[in-house]
Amino acid sequence: MAGERHVVRFARRLKPCAVRWIQYDAYHMKDATANRTAPSRKEATHERIVEAAARAIRRSGYSGTGVADIMKEVGLTHGGFYAHFASREAMLAEAADRAGAESVATLTRVATAAPPQEALRSMVRAYLSKQHVEDAETGCPMAALGSEMPRQASRVRRAATRRIKEVIDVVARHSPDHGEPGAYEHALVTVATLVGALVLARAVDDPKLSKALREASVKHVDASGA
Repeated sequence: MAGERHVVRFARRLKPCAVRWIQYDAYHMKDATANRTAPSRKEATHERIVEAAARAIRRSGYSGTGVADIMKEVGLTHGGFYAHFASREAMLAEAADRAGAESVATLTRVATAAPPQEALRSMVRAYLSKQHVEDAETGCPMAALGSEMPRQASRVRRAATRRIKEVIDVVARHSPDHGEPGAYEHALVTVATLVGALVLARAVDDPKLSKALREASVKHVDASGA
């Protein structure tokens, strides 16, 4: 019920077309949930571990995410870990996949809630918002973890790469030049600009510079035809 109230409050601030979509989506999510088999205790526990790990890798990086810390966070013993994962790398791969999926879902929600001609602009502004700069733990894993990826196991890189491709596809699909020659290349440059700008905006200890980096990048993407 709390989730439904949140959806309704959010929907009231949007234009009618977005309101109808969100209400439709909320109704069908509720219907699908009602018909879904309740997860087993082990499945629910596994879900909690993956959620905690997905937050941890964005907060502390892959190298700073340990099995013992994750299990402690979810209230379980270290020994119970191997009932869910064959290795730490297996957990990190699922965490990378989950973090990437959340990023894709967030961008998709932002784009869908906006008028079609404003979808990409809305994504750009949400991605380079001050809130996103300050909230790495639940934000984009590309910006939080990109520099660490070359040193990760192949299964972790594979999971992250798949989600990065999905982010690029979301941007391409909602770009004004979608379907035209060069549109996909434009999406590649847009994603690279956004991720690079977010990394730098988080890296500096000067709030004015951080803001300037974000605002300049927004203007650049707008000027390039977003």
